[in-house]
Amino acid sequence: MMFYKIKNTLVECAPEETIGEEQYVAVLNTGEWTDRVDSFDMGIEMGMQLSSITATRAEVNYDSLTGSFYLPDRVDPEAPGYGFAFALDEKGIVFVDDGDTALSIIKRVQKTRKWKLPSMERFLYDFLEQIIHDDAFILNRYEMELNELEEELSDQESDQVMLRLNEILGNIRNLRMHYEQLMDLGQELEENENGFFNSENLRYFHLFTARIAILRDTAASVRDYIIQIRDYYESQMSFRQNRIMTILTVVTSIFLPLTLITGWYGMNFRYMPELEIKWAYPALLGVFVVITVICLIFFKKKKWL
Repeated sequence: MMFYKIKNTLVECAPEETIGEEQYVAVLNTGEWTDRVDSFDMGIEMGMQLSSITATRAEVNYDSLTGSFYLPDRVDPEAPGYGFAFALDEKGIVFVDDGDTALSIIKRVQKTRKWKLPSMERFLYDFLEQIIHDDAFILNRYEMELNELEEELSDQESDQVMLRLNEILGNIRNLRMHYEQLMDLGQELEENENGFFNSENLRYFHLFTARIAILRDTAASVRDYIIQIRDYYESQMSFRQNRIMTILTVVTSIFLPLTLITGWYGMNFRYMPELEIKWAYPALLGVFVVITVICLIFFKKKKWL
């Protein structure tokens, strides 16, 4: 359980010191929240089931704003994300987290931010900014990896490339969903339905939603790039298959008349005068060569080869 006052920076304090005009930030686990929920005087009964959190959202209540955060793992996008809840009013904000995700973000804010005009709105902006702090770099790294994968499509490892493309596409899809939810949260805060925030400070939430919109559009561009690479790969595969089918068709066309001739002379008729001629076999071989050459010249003129 941790409590902070919002001054020029976050200042750690005792729980009883949060009573006053200064706004506060608190971090509790579910058990501590259950024991102390009445002391926050938010008029809510919020059953915290953190394991069931799967989305970032906000809900306006009569005298509070509650919601949850679900943050995807940036290091291992395939791993489960991190979920925690929050509740706030005009006096402060409480994070309910059985892990250390919320507290680690708050400590980064405390370590890196000092404010000339401290306020709840400015703290929330910096808190949200820490959530997306490295995302521009992550998206840029995906773009550079996609450039490398595009160059590898002509190599033997094309199947592995396609598997990696599908993985990146799934990661980008999760990030876009995350950005959409954060944008909805930012817009809900900017709406200020309960009047908890100073109207002059609502610009912080507008600035945050603008940043999220840029990340969302960048993620959409990366997704389109992946689809473009996949379409290019599929067109290349289709071209190769068509090329193979063309060659097989040409070979079949060349051997079709030869097969007809061999089938003709393979019939077991007793009276076939050609069989008694000494030069019949080399003559027939010559016919085969002539037919093959004529077919090749024809296909070459038609640009089928």
